[in-house]
Order: sequence, then structure tokens, then C-alpha cells
Amino acid sequence: MKPNLSILFTPTPLWLDLFFAATTLITLVMLYMAVRRVSVAGATRVLVISIVWLTLLAILASNHFFQQLDTFPPHFILALGPPFVLIIVLLSTTQGRHWIEPLPLSVLTTLHTVRVPVELTLYALYIHQQVPELMTFEGGNYDILSGLSAPVVAYFAFRKQQLSPRWLLVWNILALGLVINIVVRAVLSAPLPFQQLAFDQPNVGILKFPYIWLPGFIVPVVLFSHGVAIIRLLRNQTATVV
Repeated sequence: MKPNLSILFTPTPLWLDLFFAATTLITLVMLYMAVRRVSVAGATRVLVISIVWLTLLAILASNHFFQQLDTFPPHFILALGPPFVLIIVLLSTTQGRHWIEPLPLSVLTTLHTVRVPVELTLYALYIHQQVPELMTFEGGNYDILSGLSAPVVAYFAFRKQQLSPRWLLVWNILALGLVINIVVRAVLSAPLPFQQLAFDQPNVGILKFPYIWLPGFIVPVVLFSHGVAIIRLLRNQTATVV
């Protein structure tokens, strides 16, 4: 079955573009703040690398690079590959583990609040036929619960210190499961060679600017934040504000 590509090049509303761009900016600022707690120089490097990467994605998406669907490998993979490789390196190597060791779990937990505007963006994209319903909270994507609960979890875990590291670990694992759920849904509904879902209204929105920043930046930052928290909590480190 071939996907419906009638809206592949249909522009998205400007107000929604601006709203999502602001969401991306908030994600970047919170990531910067987390690293800055540890190292100003490190935070500056993260900021510069992130801006360069976001700019590159913006240029490519604005020139319809990711909407070219007849290439192999699909161009969309080029948006996912570099950040995911970087995450694996940071979480699995000795040098990477040393770098993430002092990152404040308080900020990384609060960062997940960006998932609320992300889910609102996805719903608006669904209304404008840019993504399928299965990518929204009406269609089985409950990732908004992670965003809504993040400030509550951060408050009781770090400010009140009434939520134990064990329960913080449980929350991170559950929230990680929710983001993996939407990632799988998004990939399998995109008009790519391995598409399995939503052929009538495929996921074309994330191939466009600025929404390419979702798989290319926001999702990796969310996964990285969960990865850092889970690794440290599994090692029974105390989840305190640093």
C-alpha cells in the first residue's frame, strides 16, 4: 500500500511553526542549564554544537531534503543518526560516563516538561493532516503524562526530598517507555520504505522545518536525560539537587 502524499509539501501554519520553535528553544536552554551547573565551558560547547546541528537541520529541511523519499538510505535517517550515536558514546564509554556523572538530575527531570508542548504540537499537526491520529494523545500516545508529571516528580524528589531514588527510577523507566512508544509510532507511520502504519494520513510533518527538530534534537535530549538518570539511579546514587 502506498502512503497518501498529497500534503507532503503543504506548508504548516506559521503560528504552529513559531510555537514549536519556541519549544525547541526551551529544550536547548534547559539542556544548557543542566550542563552549566557542572561546567560553563562544557555548557558553551553543548550550546554551540546544538545550534550548529539545529541550523544544519533547518537548512536541509527548508530545502526539502528530508521530503525526498526515493533515496537509499532515506534522508530522514541522517537526522536521527548523529545524535543517537552521540548518546550511545556518552552513556557507554568511560569518558562519557565521567562527563555525565555530575549532571543535575533535578534539571534533567524538569526538562521533561517540554513534552507537554510537544504533544500539543503533534495534536495540532494531526488537525492539519500532517501526522496521523496514532501520534496524538487521542490515538494511544500518552507521552503527555510524562511532561505533566515531571515538575511534580522533580518537586517531591529534589526540593521536598520525599520521593526516594527508587521511585524516581521507576518514573524514569515508565516515562522512557512512553517516549519509545511514540518514537516507534512516528517511525512506522512515516512514508519510508519500512512504513507499516497510517498510510491514509502518514507522518509527513516531521520531515519539514521546524518539526525535523523533534526527531533530530528534542527526542534525543529526552532520551539522553532518561539515560543519565537511569544509569545513575541504578548505581544507587543519591538523587539530590546539585
